[in-house]
Amino acid sequence: QSDESEIITNAHAINRGEDVALNKYSRDFLFIHRDTPEAIIAALCTVVRDKLPRYVDADVSEIQVMTPMRKGVVGVEKLNQTLQTYLNPPEASKLEKEFGQVTFRVGDKVMQIRNNYQIEWERRSRYGIVNETGMGVFNGDTAIIEEIRPYTEEVVVRFDDDRYVKYSYKQLEELELAYAITVHKSQGSEYPAVIIPMFPGPRMLMTRNLLYTAVTRARKCVCLIGREDCFREMIANGNEQKRYSSLDVRIKEVRGD
Repeated sequence: QSDESEIITNAHAINRGEDVALNKYSRDFLFIHRDTPEAIIAALCTVVRDKLPRYVDADVSEIQVMTPMRKGVVGVEKLNQTLQTYLNPPEASKLEKEFGQVTFRVGDKVMQIRNNYQIEWERRSRYGIVNETGMGVFNGDTAIIEEIRPYTEEVVVRFDDDRYVKYSYKQLEELELAYAITVHKSQGSEYPAVIIPMFPGPRMLMTRNLLYTAVTRARKCVCLIGREDCFREMIANGNEQKRYSSLDVRIKEVRGD
């Protein structure tokens, strides 16, 4: 993010609860107006596959959709289902494994959802020879499914840092689709571009702090798609900050500060 980046300027304004001017000529802070969940999702699919990869010089898998909530019309579960179909549709040549409500498919983007210190990983040379091994995969690590092996009941994934990990079918409970993730899961990560659907949801989730976190995950481009009133309401909703600042006051009172 360069000094003149509108990502930085607007992130600071959001954090202070100030108005953000949505400049249609902005190069790195884009707002696409759509009113309905269906229109938001349609635009989101086009942007993530056809527009942003070339714009920020990144692979589709590096661009991250993030949303405040898991459930709902633009929640993680709905978006992952739709984006999987759009970005990695079923093919006769792609093996699949159903696990609970999810179908994992070769080529899918997935995320580890809990720390596992015991699982083994390996790195390979370009000729496929193992040249490094270790243990441990951590909550929030993202990967691509490389192989599904029905005979040994294993799924092989390759993480962003080129670690290969074999999961038994039973261990698939540790993975979930990651075309879309919650803003909460994104903390500590950065992406070339971030896409955030803007549609009303529970007020306790639609907060200024959450919007600030989402915007600051992007290195090159933020793309918001949806309703401007929702964007403005999130900036105005400083509930989380107020809760923490009042807690801070109470702690100081108790300590006698």
